Amino acid sequence: MALLQQDASLSTAEIADKVGLSQSPCWRRIAKLEQDGYIKGKVALLDEKKLGFDMLVYAHVRLSNHGRNNLAEFEKLILSYDEVTECYSMAGTMDFMLRIISKGIEGYEQFVRDNLLNLEFVQEVHSNVTMTCVKRSTSLPL
Repeated sequence: MALLQQDASLSTAEIADKVGLSQSPCWRRIAKLEQDGYIKGKVALLDEKKLGFDMLVYAHVRLSNHGRNNLAEFEKLILSYDEVTECYSMAGTMDFMLRIISKGIEGYEQFVRDNLLNLEFVQEVHSNVTMTCVKRSTSLPL
């Protein structure tokens, strides 16, 4: 699994060679991992900056008291926003934490104004703008 986390484009033959198996047993192991749900999918990781997405913000959202009745509606709306790449419900003072990517601060401001602040049950949005990425990984510590 560690090899697949590093480079999912490797062929079964290449993986088999690196782990010391023949191709057929290696293919069966990978197929079993997929079947059992350990491998959820294979994707290409794109370069955000080359595509113009130079603003990464973590936004903490608090819903109003009556808005807590709208949790399902909020979650459904969040799923429809491509700018939100991650969303977590939170314990503590805020209800949700969103990872939002945009093209510049203007793009972020427009997203917040047009989407989050337009929802009557959103009470607060606190933004944490990132500066330099020190570490980012999609690999689990196996």
